[in-house]
Order: sequence, then structure tokens, then C-alpha cells
Amino acid sequence: MDFFEPQVNERKQHHNFKNILIPERECERRIFNSWAKGFVDRDKKLIKEFQTTFNSSFWEVYLFQVFKDLELTVDWSKATPDFSVSSQENEFIVEATTANAANGKPNEWDKKFDAEEIAKTKRFAEINREAIIRLSNAFLYKSKKYLESYSKIEHVKGKPFVLAIAPFEQPYFNLQYNRPISALLYNQYVNEDVYLDNPEEYPNGPPTEFLDFVEKDNGAEIPLGFFANNDFEHISAVIFSSTATWGKLSAMGIDFGSDVEVGSVWSHTADGIPVKHLYSNQEHNERAVDGLQIYHNPFATNPLPFELFNKKGIVQSYYDPEYGNITRYGLDHALYFRTVTRITRKIL
Repeated sequence: MDFFEPQVNERKQHHNFKNILIPERECERRIFNSWAKGFVDRDKKLIKEFQTTFNSSFWEVYLFQVFKDLELTVDWSKATPDFSVSSQENEFIVEATTANAANGKPNEWDKKFDAEEIAKTKRFAEINREAIIRLSNAFLYKSKKYLESYSKIEHVKGKPFVLAIAPFEQPYFNLQYNRPISALLYNQYVNEDVYLDNPEEYPNGPPTEFLDFVEKDNGAEIPLGFFANNDFEHISAVIFSSTATWGKLSAMGIDFGSDVEVGSVWSHTADGIPVKHLYSNQEHNERAVDGLQIYHNPFATNPLPFELFNKKGIVQSYYDPEYGNITRYGLDHALYFRTVTRITRKIL
């Protein structure tokens, strides 16, 4: 499949799709087409949706590449949910979804890059609150879909059911890493703003808080801790990544040398201490799985086996409901954040 041969006129093309058609992104387009190799377009509309709505199709193709990297097999004979996946020992179901901007709110690409906006990105409370709200909507919609529909399908019954949620809900969504999703699923929120205000009071880093709920714009409250009780025992785990964006392809491409600059934050030790890096894309080393996160539900009726995603670059989180602790595996090589800058050189 060639995702970049236009199937709709320019007026209907998504903002992100238009951006990746420039000649300088040819290497990135080749990588993406290689990710999609073997993907079966069961309803014959994947490419058109990629060109018109972009993010959901991108996320599905990205997940497919992850499954290939993990040497997992997708059974394309099953029409729904999105992926019926198997290893030699296990089978599980994955339904993909995205968190999108609310009506009337800025789209992910609506960035002004002025001083006022950049200042807002140094404070995380509002970014995280909006992310939690939109992630909640995506989660709850698919949970309802499972209970009303998917759970009645024979090949789904008795197997781990996993939601794969990607955040595209606002400008600078890529800054959130795991703060909103951990709060939503485990009711544990890392308050970076409190730390930035008074770092001397927190020698061990930003404190973790139990928010219990977040408030929507209309005053309605969204309870937190979806995986802190058995309300969602039918959801085995959540796959999540805030780094699975087109920037990953820019970072992985090597055609343009130092004209592409990659800033990134990684953890290289089991305690998860962040380390900043700044490289050209030829020096930067990133794979598809880097930045992927798995959140396991301790109350799951059909738990997702740890070994399925036990690969360098993937962080798996487990919550202990008795003591309220989160244990994370894979922090010795974890991508937290990445931004890509293309340098344009003027000829004088």
C-alpha cells in the first residue's frame, strides 16, 4: 500500500498529511510504508482515512509495527475488534483509539510559538487536566463498546482485552509522558508544578498526589483510578504512548544528517532519573517500540501476560491496590520525551 498517493483533493486532506508530503520527508514516508507492509485493509478505507483524519490510522499502523517487532502475529480474518494478536503461547485482543481535541478547543497543530504560549508549556496542570479528560472519554467509550458488543464475539471471549490509546487531544500533548494516564488509571498524579514552585521542599523530585477526581469545564467531576478497583475488570491493560507521532519517523530517518535535530529525554537506570540529550538524527538512536507504555489492571478477569511486551524500550506498570504502589519495569531504557527540529539553512 502507498499511503501517500493522494486519494482525496487537497481541500479534504488533513493538516498533518499535507505537512508530510514535502520532498524533505521522503525518507520518513518510506519508513512508514515499511511499517504498513503486511497490514490488511479489511474495509478498504484505511488510506483515505489516513489522508483525511490521519491520527487514528497512523496509530493503528504504528501498533502493527510494534507487533511485528515483538514477533507477534495478527489474525486478519477477524473483522473486529482492530487486532487479534497471538504469540506461540498466548492470544489477546487489542482495540485502538485516540484521544482527540474537544469541540471548540485548539487542535494539536494549533501552536503559536509565542512567548505566552511557550510559558504555558512550563506549567503542566492544565495540559494534564485536559489530557485526563480526553483520555477518559476515549477509555469509557471503548469500555462501553466492549460490554455491549465485543464481549459477545466468540473469538474475543476469555482472552485479554487491551485498549491502545494514543493522545492527540491538544497542542503540546507530547509533553505529558505518563502523568495523565497514571492519574486516570491508578489515581496517582505526579505534581510537577508544586515541585517547580518550591524545589527545595522536594529533594526526591515532584510529589505524587491522590486527586480522586478532575473537574471538567462544566464543573462535572471525572473519578480517577479506573484500575484501582474492579469496575473495569474486563479491560486487561492499556497500551499508551505520547511519543508515537510522526516525529518518531523524523527521528528514525537518517537522510538529512544534522539538518534534523532531535532533543530527547531518556531514563537509563531502573530508578527512572531523566537525562536530556540533543543529537542530529544520524546520532539519535530510536526504534518504534521506544516510548511505549503498558498499564496492567490488577483486577483484570483475563490478565495480559508480562512476557508479551517484555522488550527493551517498553515500560510496563503494575499497581498494587493493597499498598497503593506502582512498580515500573523497563525504566533502564525508557524514552520520556522527544522533539524534532528541522533546520533550514539560507544561502547567502
